[in-house]
Amino acid sequence: MTNSNLPDLDYESIDSWDTLIFLYNSALKEVGTKIEILSDEFQYIHKYNPIEHVKSRIKSPKSIVSKLRRDGREATLENMVRYVNDIAGIRIICSFTSDIYRIADMIAKQSDLKIISLKDYIKNPKESGYKSYHMILAVPIFLSDHVVDTKVELQIRTVAQDFWASLEHKIYYKFEGNAPEHISRELRNCAKIVAKLDEKMLSLNEEIHALPEENTAEL
Repeated sequence: MTNSNLPDLDYESIDSWDTLIFLYNSALKEVGTKIEILSDEFQYIHKYNPIEHVKSRIKSPKSIVSKLRRDGREATLENMVRYVNDIAGIRIICSFTSDIYRIADMIAKQSDLKIISLKDYIKNPKESGYKSYHMILAVPIFLSDHVVDTKVELQIRTVAQDFWASLEHKIYYKFEGNAPEHISRELRNCAKIVAKLDEKMLSLNEEIHALPEENTAEL
């Protein structure tokens, strides 16, 4: 899913690396605050917090330049902003797969955030076995004299999916993206185990919540 009605970013206002980093850091703060408020509200209403923890980061200059060069693009500030969607990234880790869609829905309903694209790797995993829910958001940064829409990539996944993805990243980094076939095959097998574990844990959680309160108090 993509939104083709987004305004172009104000590239002329991004005149230096420092300005770019300032905008992306500001966008991380904006989205981070929204996530914290939504988490608090959910816990207040439902007595349950779907979010285990949140991580955020700014992509390193080396990674940004490498990505542009892989795509055959010149490493300019405008190309960084226009073509690299994950310079600012936030990862939300939750307990259950059902929480992923709850969180995505809550964020999508924020009227000041524009959804640029959605990729559901939960329902449609990558060939490697990777599972996660990705949202690219345009976040309005209100400066003293104008507003700059700034992109943030949001990844939402379970604890088990995050463990698998972290291991996959380390392995492929070690082999520079060309891991031996038997290792790739074992990673895919592990991804299936992780999926089964998530299914079991979700089923167990639903069973526990279906029990009468006097029974759950004894657990």
